[in-house]
Amino acid sequence: MRMGVIYARVSSEQQREENTIASQTASLIEFAKNHELEVPKEWVFEDEGYSGATLERPGLERVRDLAAEGQIQVVLAYSPDRLSRKYAYQILLVEEFARHGVETLFVKSPQGNSPEDQLLVQLQGMIAEYERAQILERSRRGKRHRAHTGEVRWYEKVDLRSRMALSYR
Repeated sequence: MRMGVIYARVSSEQQREENTIASQTASLIEFAKNHELEVPKEWVFEDEGYSGATLERPGLERVRDLAAEGQIQVVLAYSPDRLSRKYAYQILLVEEFARHGVETLFVKSPQGNSPEDQLLVQLQGMIAEYERAQILERSRRGKRHRAHTGEVRWYEKVDLRSRMALSYR
């Protein structure tokens, strides 16, 4: 039986409150069982409240350490965007794991190694990055709109130059 780790991530407070990380983890545990992978409980890593746009996440760092130490053969993640929201980081991580002899498997991606399967995974990565950019743009637009319509609740100083940041309802 091959040794694996489970990696799950959510970034938003809403996802955290709705416990969506638990559903990811449950799916990954079931996936591991169906693929005859052994995953010790201490090797189930969940990064709650961490952006997929950065590689500095405690759970992900531990997964990378285990791969570098040669303790695992498989990294399981729900989908490529759970590993990272930046396509370049997804490729970097998958290639880093591969250099250590570690396979990366996604529940919501093809499991083959054909060029078509790899293309689909790459497209998912690029779409995840695009989706993140769209979410940020919509959020900025909504904040600007609320500021222009007077829906500002309070002000707060954010640095020594006394700039003001707006907090919205």
